[in-house]
Amino acid sequence: METGVPIKGFSRGTDRPAASWNPPRCGVPDLPTLPDGQNGRNRQKRFVLSGGRWEKTDLTYKIIRFPWQLVNTKVRRTIAEALKVWSDVTPLTFTEVHEGRADIVIDFTRYWHGDNLPFDGPGGILAHAFFPKTHREGDVHFDYDETWTIGNNLGTDLLQVAAHEFGHVLGLQHTTVSKSLMSPFYIFRYPLSLSEDDKQGIQYLYGKPKTDPVPAPTQEAEPNPPDIETNEITNVGSVQPDACDTDFDAVSTIRGELFFFKSHYVWRLRNGKLQAGYPALASRHWQGIPSSIDAAFEDSLGNIWFFQGSQYWIYDGERRVSGPASISELGLSASPVQAALMWGTEKNKIYFFKGGSYWRFNPSTRQVETIYPRRMADWRGIPQEIDAAFQDEFGFAYFLRGLLYWKFDPVQVKVLEGYPRQISHDFFSCAPSSNFFR
Repeated sequence: METGVPIKGFSRGTDRPAASWNPPRCGVPDLPTLPDGQNGRNRQKRFVLSGGRWEKTDLTYKIIRFPWQLVNTKVRRTIAEALKVWSDVTPLTFTEVHEGRADIVIDFTRYWHGDNLPFDGPGGILAHAFFPKTHREGDVHFDYDETWTIGNNLGTDLLQVAAHEFGHVLGLQHTTVSKSLMSPFYIFRYPLSLSEDDKQGIQYLYGKPKTDPVPAPTQEAEPNPPDIETNEITNVGSVQPDACDTDFDAVSTIRGELFFFKSHYVWRLRNGKLQAGYPALASRHWQGIPSSIDAAFEDSLGNIWFFQGSQYWIYDGERRVSGPASISELGLSASPVQAALMWGTEKNKIYFFKGGSYWRFNPSTRQVETIYPRRMADWRGIPQEIDAAFQDEFGFAYFLRGLLYWKFDPVQVKVLEGYPRQISHDFFSCAPSSNFFR
């Protein structure tokens, strides 16, 4: 029999009548009523302990997987900031490791993931963690399918949820004191700080810091996006395309997942499997994205570029950081761009395709190289005109036109034998059709 109580993390409420609505909260049970009519609010100590603590003060942590919306470096910085909330008021130290064992193991995972506490997709439970001295001490799990953001309330703020879950991992239960970090209710609140109740609880376990903490350098707040993000799917007055019988406007590998775009909609594939809830409106992920796009790619910094007509937009995860801007700024005279391909292991070669020609683009200088355009004949076996292109994790390039795709070998620099093949069959498991021409 397993010992110890796992901590279910913050959850988001569902739609319900106003009279019975409960705000988003953590799934850990509230403090029970005490004998003789007393409750936790009458205690001298309002903070609540789990019954366990770490026997050392120098702890290591490791991040196994990352959320797709955020660049890894920003996630690492946010996790370090969430831990620093606790190390600033205690003798605790936290050091990230990338290999071997770690005291605290952080993972962004989904549905059933091995601890009998399955996640439930977007909404619902956001995260959970395990107390010290339990069978999975140090494990912290975040629901991969949530809309994770940093420093804004357009989704679920990673900093606040992480800091709350780290409180559980260090041994704190929920407090009855409102506006405390360890309150069960999730409320977006900046700047993030510990209440006096949080501070007393963690210092009861680990003591006060050996020396006064050095103030962290002030960082400029990230600018707010120009539009309000929403995950609501509304009627856009168009018929939802059928992936088994459509061509696609653009395809791109984003955060290690494959996104197919058509009209207002996007399909999302992870490890070759279409994810639940898709197709969905592309604006569910990228507020302000055009109603249809011509091309898309993710650069080496994790920025996602979208092209439509003579304009382009740049997003950082789900947050728009620039655009619309004219593609002429990039040195492109031809519009619209029909396809964009990130090519190479360093993600430093971007190719644009249009009308039987292609250009190579340098994302660092944001300029097309002057020796281009060149003819599509350089890509042996690829049609003169294409609809979309992307590269897989093994370095193969894929070119789409109509209902077909071609797979391009980066070593032999030519199309593999047996292509073209049907997009709908190979990517969406549709029944193969004989009504196409090779």
